[in-house]
Amino acid sequence: MSSYSARRTALRQKLQAANLDALLVTNLLNVRYLTGFTGSNGAVLIGARGDDDVFCTDGRYLTQSARQVPDLERLIDRPCDIALARKVRGRLGFESHHVTVDGLDNLTKAAEKAELVRAGGLVETLRLVKDEVEIEALRMACAAADRALAALIGHGGLRPGRTEREVARELESRMLDHGAEGPSFSSIVAFGANSAVPHHSPTDATLHVGDFVKLDFGALVDGYHSDMTRTLVLGKPADWQRDLYDLVARSQAAGRGALKPGARTGHVDHASREVIEKAGHGDEFLHGLGHGVGLEIHEAPALSKAGDGTLSAGMAVTVEPGVYLSGRGGVRIEDTLVVRESGPELLTLTTKELVVV
Repeated sequence: MSSYSARRTALRQKLQAANLDALLVTNLLNVRYLTGFTGSNGAVLIGARGDDDVFCTDGRYLTQSARQVPDLERLIDRPCDIALARKVRGRLGFESHHVTVDGLDNLTKAAEKAELVRAGGLVETLRLVKDEVEIEALRMACAAADRALAALIGHGGLRPGRTEREVARELESRMLDHGAEGPSFSSIVAFGANSAVPHHSPTDATLHVGDFVKLDFGALVDGYHSDMTRTLVLGKPADWQRDLYDLVARSQAAGRGALKPGARTGHVDHASREVIEKAGHGDEFLHGLGHGVGLEIHEAPALSKAGDGTLSAGMAVTVEPGVYLSGRGGVRIEDTLVVRESGPELLTLTTKELVVV
Protein backbone atom coordinates (compact mmCIF):
# COMPACT_ATOMS: atom_id res chain seq x y z
CA MET A 1 0.00 0.00 0.00
CA SER A 2 2.92 2.37 0.66
CA SER A 3 3.77 2.71 -3.03
CA TYR A 4 0.18 3.60 -3.95
CA SER A 5 0.02 6.13 -1.11
CA ALA A 6 3.29 7.71 -2.27
CA ARG A 7 1.96 8.02 -5.82
CA ARG A 8 -1.21 9.72 -4.59
CA THR A 9 0.90 12.12 -2.51
CA ALA A 10 2.96 13.01 -5.58
CA LEU A 11 -0.25 13.56 -7.55
CA ARG A 12 -1.57 15.90 -4.85
CA GLN A 13 1.42 18.16 -5.39
CA LYS A 14 0.46 18.42 -9.05
CA LEU A 15 -3.14 19.21 -8.13
CA GLN A 16 -2.04 22.00 -5.84
CA ALA A 17 0.25 23.42 -8.53
CA ALA A 18 -2.66 23.36 -11.00
CA ASN A 19 -4.99 25.01 -8.44
CA LEU A 20 -7.33 22.00 -8.47
CA ASP A 21 -9.36 20.90 -5.48
CA ALA A 22 -9.62 17.31 -6.72
CA LEU A 23 -8.98 15.06 -9.70
CA LEU A 24 -11.46 12.48 -10.99
CA VAL A 25 -9.43 9.55 -12.34
CA THR A 26 -11.40 7.31 -14.71
CA ASN A 27 -8.70 5.70 -16.88
CA LEU A 28 -8.51 2.18 -15.43
CA LEU A 29 -4.74 1.97 -15.83
CA ASN A 30 -4.36 5.19 -13.87
CA VAL A 31 -6.81 3.90 -11.26
CA ARG A 32 -4.64 0.79 -10.93
CA TYR A 33 -1.48 2.90 -10.69
CA LEU A 34 -2.93 4.95 -7.82
CA THR A 35 -4.83 2.26 -5.90
CA GLY A 36 -3.85 -1.26 -6.98
CA PHE A 37 -7.35 -2.08 -8.22
CA THR A 38 -7.41 -4.46 -11.21
CA GLY A 39 -11.14 -4.78 -11.92
CA SER A 40 -12.97 -3.66 -15.04
CA ASN A 41 -15.02 -0.88 -13.46
CA GLY A 42 -13.71 1.70 -11.07
CA ALA A 43 -12.73 5.33 -10.54
CA VAL A 44 -10.95 7.27 -7.83
CA LEU A 45 -11.31 10.82 -6.58
CA ILE A 46 -8.02 12.30 -5.36
CA GLY A 47 -8.33 15.42 -3.22
CA ALA A 48 -5.69 18.11 -3.08
CA ARG A 49 -5.73 18.08 0.74
CA GLY A 50 -5.28 14.33 1.16
CA ASP A 51 -8.16 13.65 3.54
CA ASP A 52 -10.96 13.22 1.02
CA ASP A 53 -9.82 10.51 -1.40
CA VAL A 54 -12.62 8.13 -2.41
CA PHE A 55 -12.50 4.95 -4.47
CA CYS A 56 -15.62 3.78 -6.30
CA THR A 57 -16.59 0.50 -7.94
CA ASP A 58 -19.74 -1.60 -8.32
CA GLY A 59 -21.08 -4.56 -6.37
CA ARG A 60 -19.29 -7.17 -8.48
CA TYR A 61 -16.01 -6.02 -6.98
CA LEU A 62 -17.10 -5.65 -3.35
CA THR A 63 -14.73 -8.37 -2.10
CA GLN A 64 -11.91 -7.69 -4.55
CA SER A 65 -11.82 -3.96 -3.86
CA ALA A 66 -11.80 -4.54 -0.09
CA ARG A 67 -8.66 -6.62 -0.56
CA GLN A 68 -6.92 -4.44 -3.15
CA VAL A 69 -7.90 -0.97 -1.89
CA PRO A 70 -8.16 -1.27 1.91
CA ASP A 71 -6.67 2.15 2.62
CA LEU A 72 -9.27 4.38 0.92
CA GLU A 73 -12.89 5.25 1.62
CA ARG A 74 -14.98 3.02 -0.62
CA LEU A 75 -18.16 3.86 -2.48
CA ILE A 76 -20.20 1.08 -4.12
CA ASP A 77 -22.23 2.74 -6.84
CA ARG A 78 -22.65 2.99 -10.58
CA PRO A 79 -21.71 4.84 -12.73
CA CYS A 80 -18.65 5.67 -10.65
CA ASP A 81 -17.65 8.90 -12.41
CA ILE A 82 -21.09 10.40 -11.82
CA ALA A 83 -21.26 9.23 -8.19
CA LEU A 84 -17.86 10.74 -7.40
CA ALA A 85 -18.44 13.99 -9.32
CA ARG A 86 -21.52 14.68 -7.22
CA LYS A 87 -19.37 14.76 -4.08
CA VAL A 88 -17.10 17.62 -5.16
CA ARG A 89 -17.21 21.35 -4.50
CA GLY A 90 -14.62 23.60 -6.14
CA ARG A 91 -12.34 23.02 -9.11
CA LEU A 92 -12.60 19.40 -10.26
CA GLY A 93 -10.03 18.16 -12.76
CA PHE A 94 -11.03 15.33 -15.07
CA GLU A 95 -9.10 13.14 -17.50
CA SER A 96 -10.09 14.97 -20.68
CA HIS A 97 -7.98 12.64 -22.82
CA HIS A 98 -10.13 9.74 -21.61
CA VAL A 99 -13.64 11.13 -21.15
CA THR A 100 -15.91 10.98 -24.20
CA VAL A 101 -18.04 13.88 -25.42
CA ASP A 102 -21.18 12.18 -24.11
CA GLY A 103 -19.38 11.39 -20.86
CA LEU A 104 -18.50 15.04 -20.41
CA ASP A 105 -22.15 16.00 -20.83
CA ASN A 106 -23.08 13.58 -18.06
CA LEU A 107 -20.27 14.80 -15.80
CA THR A 108 -21.31 18.41 -16.29
CA LYS A 109 -24.84 17.58 -15.16
CA ALA A 110 -23.58 15.62 -12.13
CA ALA A 111 -20.95 18.11 -10.96
CA GLU A 112 -23.46 20.84 -10.08
CA LYS A 113 -21.33 22.15 -7.22
CA ALA A 114 -18.00 21.92 -9.07
CA GLU A 115 -16.18 23.68 -11.87
CA LEU A 116 -14.91 21.05 -14.34
CA VAL A 117 -11.32 21.62 -15.50
CA ARG A 118 -9.50 19.69 -18.21
CA ALA A 119 -6.58 17.86 -16.58
CA GLY A 120 -5.59 15.19 -19.08
CA GLY A 121 -2.22 13.53 -18.64
CA LEU A 122 -1.54 14.47 -15.02
CA VAL A 123 -1.24 10.86 -13.86
CA GLU A 124 0.70 9.88 -16.99
CA THR A 125 3.39 12.44 -16.15
CA LEU A 126 3.90 10.60 -12.86
CA ARG A 127 3.98 7.25 -14.64
CA LEU A 128 6.92 8.40 -16.79
CA VAL A 129 9.36 7.71 -13.95
CA LYS A 130 8.99 4.26 -12.44
CA ASP A 131 9.43 3.55 -8.74
CA GLU A 132 11.34 0.49 -7.58
CA VAL A 133 8.15 -1.57 -7.17
CA GLU A 134 7.35 -1.00 -10.84
CA ILE A 135 10.91 -1.70 -11.94
CA GLU A 136 10.89 -5.01 -10.09
CA ALA A 137 7.70 -5.99 -11.94
CA LEU A 138 9.35 -5.04 -15.23
CA ARG A 139 12.43 -7.04 -14.25
CA MET A 140 10.27 -10.11 -13.58
CA ALA A 141 8.42 -9.68 -16.88
CA CYS A 142 11.70 -9.48 -18.78
CA ALA A 143 13.01 -12.55 -16.97
CA ALA A 144 9.91 -14.55 -17.95
CA ALA A 145 10.49 -13.65 -21.60
CA ASP A 146 14.20 -14.47 -21.40
CA ARG A 147 13.50 -17.89 -19.91
CA ALA A 148 10.76 -18.62 -22.45
CA LEU A 149 13.08 -17.94 -25.39
CA ALA A 150 15.83 -20.07 -23.86
CA ALA A 151 13.35 -22.93 -23.40
CA LEU A 152 12.03 -22.56 -26.96
CA ILE A 153 15.52 -22.84 -28.42
CA GLY A 154 16.72 -25.47 -25.94
CA HIS A 155 13.81 -27.80 -26.69
CA GLY A 156 14.22 -27.60 -30.45
CA GLY A 157 11.35 -25.22 -31.07
CA LEU A 158 13.12 -23.62 -34.03
CA ARG A 159 13.50 -26.35 -36.65
CA PRO A 160 12.81 -26.73 -40.37
CA GLY A 161 9.15 -27.13 -41.26
CA ARG A 162 7.65 -25.34 -38.26
CA THR A 163 5.30 -22.48 -39.05
CA GLU A 164 5.44 -18.95 -37.70
CA ARG A 165 2.10 -19.51 -35.98
CA GLU A 166 3.34 -22.68 -34.26
CA VAL A 167 6.43 -20.92 -32.92
CA ALA A 168 4.38 -17.92 -31.74
CA ARG A 169 1.97 -20.20 -29.85
CA GLU A 170 4.80 -22.12 -28.20
CA LEU A 171 6.68 -18.97 -27.24
CA GLU A 172 3.60 -17.48 -25.60
CA SER A 173 2.85 -20.75 -23.81
CA ARG A 174 6.39 -20.92 -22.45
CA MET A 175 6.09 -17.36 -21.10
CA LEU A 176 3.08 -18.57 -19.07
CA ASP A 177 5.16 -21.51 -17.86
CA HIS A 178 7.79 -19.08 -16.57
CA GLY A 179 5.56 -16.79 -14.55
CA ALA A 180 3.82 -14.48 -17.01
CA GLU A 181 0.14 -13.63 -16.72
CA GLY A 182 0.07 -13.53 -20.50
CA PRO A 183 1.91 -12.02 -23.45
CA SER A 184 2.48 -8.26 -23.53
CA PHE A 185 1.14 -8.16 -27.09
CA SER A 186 0.60 -10.45 -30.06
CA SER A 187 4.02 -11.94 -30.69
CA ILE A 188 5.82 -11.21 -33.94
CA VAL A 189 7.42 -14.30 -35.47
CA ALA A 190 8.87 -13.79 -38.94
CA PHE A 191 10.92 -16.21 -41.04
CA GLY A 192 13.10 -15.48 -44.04
CA ALA A 193 11.90 -12.60 -46.22
CA ASN A 194 9.06 -11.96 -43.76
CA SER A 195 11.64 -10.68 -41.28
CA ALA A 196 11.92 -7.57 -43.48
CA VAL A 197 8.38 -6.58 -42.44
CA PRO A 198 8.76 -4.64 -39.15
CA HIS A 199 5.39 -5.68 -37.66
CA HIS A 200 4.74 -8.93 -39.47
CA SER A 201 1.87 -11.07 -38.18
CA PRO A 202 2.64 -14.80 -37.92
CA THR A 203 1.39 -16.93 -40.83
CA ASP A 204 1.66 -20.55 -41.95
CA ALA A 205 5.01 -19.77 -43.60
CA THR A 206 7.48 -22.53 -42.74
CA LEU A 207 11.03 -22.28 -41.46
CA HIS A 208 13.91 -23.24 -43.77
CA VAL A 209 17.64 -23.61 -43.28
CA GLY A 210 19.29 -20.26 -43.98
CA ASP A 211 16.35 -18.16 -42.80
CA PHE A 212 16.50 -15.21 -40.48
CA VAL A 213 14.15 -15.76 -37.52
CA LYS A 214 12.88 -12.49 -36.03
CA LEU A 215 11.09 -12.81 -32.68
CA ASP A 216 9.50 -9.72 -31.09
CA PHE A 217 7.61 -10.61 -27.91
CA GLY A 218 7.08 -9.79 -24.26
CA ALA A 219 5.62 -11.04 -21.01
CA LEU A 220 3.07 -9.45 -18.68
CA VAL A 221 3.73 -9.61 -14.92
CA ASP A 222 1.69 -7.72 -12.30
CA GLY A 223 0.29 -5.58 -15.10
CA TYR A 224 3.74 -4.53 -16.39
CA HIS A 225 4.99 -5.30 -19.90
CA SER A 226 8.34 -6.43 -21.20
CA ASP A 227 9.45 -6.02 -24.81
CA MET A 228 12.34 -7.79 -26.54
CA THR A 229 13.35 -8.60 -30.11
CA ARG A 230 16.02 -11.07 -31.10
CA THR A 231 16.97 -12.09 -34.64
CA LEU A 232 18.50 -15.53 -35.13
CA VAL A 233 19.57 -17.65 -38.11
CA LEU A 234 18.65 -21.28 -38.75
CA GLY A 235 21.81 -22.91 -40.03
CA LYS A 236 25.03 -21.25 -41.17
CA PRO A 237 24.46 -17.53 -41.84
CA ALA A 238 25.43 -16.00 -45.17
CA ASP A 239 27.96 -13.18 -45.22
CA TRP A 240 25.25 -10.57 -45.89
CA GLN A 241 23.31 -11.79 -42.89
CA ARG A 242 26.32 -11.47 -40.59
CA ASP A 243 27.11 -8.01 -41.96
CA LEU A 244 23.54 -6.81 -41.51
CA TYR A 245 23.35 -8.23 -38.00
CA ASP A 246 26.65 -6.63 -36.99
CA LEU A 247 25.46 -3.25 -38.28
CA VAL A 248 22.24 -3.36 -36.26
CA ALA A 249 24.13 -4.59 -33.18
CA ARG A 250 26.49 -1.59 -33.39
CA SER A 251 23.54 0.75 -33.82
CA GLN A 252 21.76 -0.76 -30.84
CA ALA A 253 24.86 -0.44 -28.66
CA ALA A 254 25.13 3.23 -29.60
CA GLY A 255 21.50 3.82 -28.63
CA ARG A 256 21.94 2.06 -25.29
CA GLY A 257 25.03 4.12 -24.60
CA ALA A 258 23.14 7.37 -25.15
CA LEU A 259 20.54 6.57 -22.44
CA LYS A 260 21.46 9.05 -19.72
CA PRO A 261 19.44 11.30 -17.42
CA GLY A 262 19.13 14.68 -19.11
CA ALA A 263 19.58 13.31 -22.64
CA ARG A 264 17.12 14.52 -25.25
CA THR A 265 15.05 11.69 -26.68
CA GLY A 266 15.79 12.87 -30.23
CA HIS A 267 19.52 12.72 -29.49
CA VAL A 268 19.26 9.10 -28.37
CA ASP A 269 17.50 8.21 -31.62
CA HIS A 270 20.16 10.07 -33.62
CA ALA A 271 23.04 8.27 -31.85
CA SER A 272 21.66 4.92 -32.98
CA ARG A 273 20.31 5.97 -36.38
CA GLU A 274 23.58 7.65 -37.40
CA VAL A 275 25.40 4.30 -37.36
CA ILE A 276 22.92 2.86 -39.87
CA GLU A 277 22.82 5.98 -42.03
CA LYS A 278 26.60 6.05 -42.37
CA ALA A 279 26.44 2.45 -43.63
CA GLY A 280 24.01 3.51 -46.38
CA HIS A 281 20.90 1.90 -44.89
CA GLY A 282 19.17 4.94 -43.40
CA ASP A 283 16.12 4.53 -45.64
CA GLU A 284 15.72 0.95 -44.40
CA PHE A 285 15.46 1.93 -40.72
CA LEU A 286 11.70 2.42 -40.89
CA HIS A 287 10.61 3.40 -37.37
CA GLY A 288 11.58 5.24 -34.22
CA LEU A 289 14.29 3.90 -31.96
CA GLY A 290 12.08 3.02 -29.02
CA HIS A 291 9.34 3.84 -26.55
CA GLY A 292 8.45 3.77 -22.90
CA VAL A 293 7.09 0.60 -21.31
CA GLY A 294 5.13 0.04 -18.13
CA LEU A 295 1.43 -0.51 -17.54
CA GLU A 296 1.14 -0.07 -21.31
CA ILE A 297 3.36 -1.69 -23.92
CA HIS A 298 3.74 1.66 -25.68
CA GLU A 299 3.83 4.73 -23.47
CA ALA A 300 5.90 7.89 -23.11
CA PRO A 301 8.66 8.77 -23.70
CA ALA A 302 9.08 8.24 -27.44
CA LEU A 303 12.64 7.83 -28.74
CA SER A 304 12.35 9.11 -32.31
CA LYS A 305 13.66 11.69 -34.76
CA ALA A 306 10.96 14.11 -33.68
CA GLY A 307 11.35 13.39 -29.98
CA ASP A 308 11.75 16.55 -27.91
CA GLY A 309 11.48 15.11 -24.40
CA THR A 310 14.23 14.67 -21.82
CA LEU A 311 15.15 11.42 -20.12
CA SER A 312 15.09 11.12 -16.34
CA ALA A 313 16.47 8.43 -14.05
CA GLY A 314 13.84 5.75 -13.53
CA MET A 315 12.31 5.89 -16.99
CA ALA A 316 11.87 2.47 -18.62
CA VAL A 317 12.37 2.42 -22.39
CA THR A 318 13.14 0.15 -25.31
CA VAL A 319 16.03 0.53 -27.74
CA GLU A 320 15.18 -1.31 -30.97
CA PRO A 321 16.89 -0.27 -34.20
CA GLY A 322 16.25 -2.36 -37.30
CA VAL A 323 17.24 -2.61 -40.93
CA TYR A 324 14.78 -4.25 -43.35
CA LEU A 325 15.83 -5.40 -46.82
CA SER A 326 12.61 -5.97 -48.72
CA GLY A 327 12.36 -9.44 -50.25
CA ARG A 328 15.49 -10.68 -48.44
CA GLY A 329 15.21 -10.28 -44.70
CA GLY A 330 15.64 -7.91 -41.81
CA VAL A 331 17.24 -7.60 -38.42
CA ARG A 332 15.91 -5.91 -35.28
CA ILE A 333 17.56 -6.08 -31.85
CA GLU A 334 15.55 -4.75 -28.93
CA ASP A 335 16.06 -4.48 -25.21
CA THR A 336 14.05 -3.07 -22.32
CA LEU A 337 16.18 -0.86 -20.08
CA VAL A 338 15.86 1.53 -17.16
CA VAL A 339 17.61 4.90 -17.27
CA ARG A 340 19.98 5.18 -14.30
CA GLU A 341 22.50 7.78 -13.14
CA SER A 342 25.27 5.18 -13.33
CA GLY A 343 24.26 3.97 -16.80
CA PRO A 344 21.26 2.09 -18.17
CA GLU A 345 20.10 -1.04 -16.36
CA LEU A 346 19.52 -3.82 -18.86
CA LEU A 347 16.42 -5.87 -18.04
CA THR A 348 16.32 -8.21 -21.08
CA LEU A 349 19.36 -10.42 -20.60
CA THR A 350 19.24 -12.80 -23.59
CA THR A 351 22.50 -12.60 -25.52
CA LYS A 352 22.79 -10.13 -28.38
CA GLU A 353 25.42 -12.21 -30.15
CA LEU A 354 24.11 -13.69 -33.39
CA VAL A 355 22.55 -17.01 -32.33
CA VAL A 356 22.84 -19.76 -34.94
CA VAL A 357 20.28 -22.50 -34.33
